[in-house]
Amino acid sequence: MTHAVVDPTTTSAWRALEVDAERIRATSLAEMFADDPGRAASLTYEVAGITVDLSKNLVDGQVMTHLIELARATGVAERRSAMFSGEPINTSEDRKVLHVALRVPPGEKLVVDGHDVAADVAEVLGAMGQFTDAVRSGAWIGATGERLTTIVNIGIGGSYLGPMMAAQALRRDTMTGLEARFIANVDGAEAAIALAGLDPARTLVVVSSKTFTTLETMTNARLVRRWITDALGEEAVARHMVAVSTNAEAVVAFGIDPKSMFGFWDFVGGRYSMDSAIGLSTMLLIGRESFAQMLAGFHEIDRHFATASLEVNLPILLGLLRVWYSGFLGAQSLGVMPYSSDLGRLPAYLQQLEMESNGKGVTRDGRVVSTDTGPIVWGEPGTDGQHSFYQLLHQGTRLVPVDLIGVLKPMSEHRSSHDLLTANLIAQAEALAFGRSAEEVAASGVPAHQVPFRTFPGNRPSTLILLDELTPFSLGALVALYEHEVFTQGAVWGIDSFDQWGVELGKALATTVAEELVGEGAVDHDSSTAAAIARYRAARARWA
Repeated sequence: MTHAVVDPTTTSAWRALEVDAERIRATSLAEMFADDPGRAASLTYEVAGITVDLSKNLVDGQVMTHLIELARATGVAERRSAMFSGEPINTSEDRKVLHVALRVPPGEKLVVDGHDVAADVAEVLGAMGQFTDAVRSGAWIGATGERLTTIVNIGIGGSYLGPMMAAQALRRDTMTGLEARFIANVDGAEAAIALAGLDPARTLVVVSSKTFTTLETMTNARLVRRWITDALGEEAVARHMVAVSTNAEAVVAFGIDPKSMFGFWDFVGGRYSMDSAIGLSTMLLIGRESFAQMLAGFHEIDRHFATASLEVNLPILLGLLRVWYSGFLGAQSLGVMPYSSDLGRLPAYLQQLEMESNGKGVTRDGRVVSTDTGPIVWGEPGTDGQHSFYQLLHQGTRLVPVDLIGVLKPMSEHRSSHDLLTANLIAQAEALAFGRSAEEVAASGVPAHQVPFRTFPGNRPSTLILLDELTPFSLGALVALYEHEVFTQGAVWGIDSFDQWGVELGKALATTVAEELVGEGAVDHDSSTAAAIARYRAARARWA
């Protein structure tokens, strides 16, 4: 079924929000809290062990009502239903979008076009589980008979960012004696660092590439293959390298046993794949039971997103806030600030999820969009971020909405440190919202000439996201929350959030340039590109 694309700027809800924006600019969060004692309670939501406080955002009840009307006018609920039912909502590639199938509970079905997709997923999960059990128990050993103690994950983009983020977030759930290292960048220095100090005889390599042709991934895979065979011989590849791919022929040609290949599907985009076979390294680290708990967390949010009304549907509300800031208040970026070192790679993971999904300039039917789309996502963990870029957040001239993410349960025995960490999290949200007036600064005894410099205007929006604890379940729920708010944005803007053609051009040109860098003939480029190639050729000649 084809769903017509509605230009959001032509709707009555959009026009109402334009009026709302003028009103919001003329007021402040301080005034909104003063006028509504129940504001925090009415704008706080809880689901799957996550509490989300939206009250420090630049919205009031009227804005929220009009945002919901915008969601209805642009068919967000209908597009949501189309995704869950298996319609090919990735229109530019005519593909289904079924990452939600990856976390259907055991025993449940998800029938699409007469086929139970959930059964296919369960089969792969079962194979992953059996392999995981064998490695963790020591039944699967290396070529020299030793246990495997280090997992090297080779991938790029979604084949790397999700597993790496999960490895750090769930490091307390990792089996003692196992560690993971990650190689993504085609820069050989990254591979050298990842392999430093490792024993090939005790190393398992997971090569993740759907086609088994991805240039960066396969370049690194061949490098690591040589590292293994130089030490252990050709026959060792079958014991030390496994593949996450759908190209059995290429996997076999590489030397990996096809029985050690774990598949996935074209209805799962890379940035939505950390809970597929791409998560094999995650499962190896935390075990199949904990991986199942992570899938359950994903599914809990899936169920909420699929069934809750728009007015209380947390992913939809979060997505609509992104649309509000981008389309009406001029915000160009979104800060993600986890107050947890374990979640330190979450901003990088969300950069791909948000920007590869919604960094689009045309609608699903090929027309130029009529409003700004996806925000620029960035961030670092607190409290170290407070000593670098928070200056701009508090006193700069740009509006930057931020997600402040915390974990209530301490993750170390250093409870006083956790108290201080959480105090900073909560205080930053308060300081961003309410600031400090010139009168307050002057009354504190600050010298008069410093008052302008020590005044904080406030009215800087933030969303406070609190996890009860950081577990596989809550990590899955948190990621799914972001997945579906990304979906909501794209549905409102009328764009295809599930293709990624924008990554292709530079990679295609790089193939040509790579050949020219080691050649001697004339090149056909602009003068700047040609000069860079000549400079590299000259430098390369000096290395010989």
